[in-house]
Amino acid sequence: MVALGTAAASPTPFVHPGALHTQTDFNRMKAQVDQGAQPWLAGWNMLINNPHASLNWQPRPANVIYRGKDGAGHPENYGTLFNDTAAAYALALRWKVSGDDAYADKAVAILDAWSGTLSEINGSSDKFLASGIYGYQFANAAEIMRTYKKWPEQNVQRFKAMMLNVFYPMNHDFLVRHNGAKIDHYWANWDLANMSSMIAIGILTDRRDIYNEAVDYFKHGLGNGAIEHLVWQLYPDGLGQIQESGRDQGHSMLDLALAGSFCQMAWNQGDDLFGYQDNRLLRGIEYVAKYNLGNDVPYATYRNSDVTQDVISSNSRGGIRPIWELLYNHYVVLKGLKAPYTQMFVEKVRPEGGGGNYGPNSGGFDQLGYGTLTYTLK
Repeated sequence: MVALGTAAASPTPFVHPGALHTQTDFNRMKAQVDQGAQPWLAGWNMLINNPHASLNWQPRPANVIYRGKDGAGHPENYGTLFNDTAAAYALALRWKVSGDDAYADKAVAILDAWSGTLSEINGSSDKFLASGIYGYQFANAAEIMRTYKKWPEQNVQRFKAMMLNVFYPMNHDFLVRHNGAKIDHYWANWDLANMSSMIAIGILTDRRDIYNEAVDYFKHGLGNGAIEHLVWQLYPDGLGQIQESGRDQGHSMLDLALAGSFCQMAWNQGDDLFGYQDNRLLRGIEYVAKYNLGNDVPYATYRNSDVTQDVISSNSRGGIRPIWELLYNHYVVLKGLKAPYTQMFVEKVRPEGGGGNYGPNSGGFDQLGYGTLTYTLK
């Protein structure tokens, strides 16, 4: 069991709520929706029309979640988890913008159902995808709900304990051991998912040691999720090739979804990883956006212990994921940098929906979405 104690607490307290969204963000969302301003209203309508944001949503907690075939014949059931994490987040957003406590009650009912039930995540190596993706999403829903005065403190602590005892040990173990594989075997999104869970859990539980572990891995990690391995080839035109570019474009966009979320959580705690190494991440974002909008980009042969990829992959080229508003609003609107292809993708995708708006499979739930509502600054 990982202790909830504060032995490693920092003299600098965490901002709360302070994972993907701060109270300032929620104040902006509410004010703009109340005024009927666009594009926030369009984003709000995407949220309230999604079944995951409905009071009719019923959680389906499980004692053990399986993702991937584990060899013992257990059926995969991780869909219950990614649907419920999407619902908890959507309902939390709906509460913060509407002020209607009925949505808060439903959100914490989902969190409580899982924290009182889940004891293990298992399956094939894919279990580490589950520990990462659903870990960061669940922690974000709880970080929003921490401001709800009617969420009993013992239930808050029980949820934090679940994150520290079920999710974090898997996040840490994967980044340290990579499931016993060579350091370059797993694609970047595996690292990024577990890094995102780790940083979110660090914020939620006020564990500066866990938070710092995640930030240090982004800067100096040995696996493919570290920034120099994620955006591994830089070009004179300002673009940067992504580690999964030769694999397929769906996973290249997933890399951006997770890296963007990771950097946003750090940003809300005062750490600018978006700007790290002269905006290295932005170079990768523009590379992926440009290619997926139908343009040619430079490509260098990618090699690791398992593959040699001589050409960029056109598989799932031009796919839609609700990931662009976060990236565009940070780099272009907030910082005033140029990201023309990112801007074009925002205009193509807006308004962004959430889990359930992009198909029923896990890929449609890999990112929390609703970025038009949550990240549009002006």
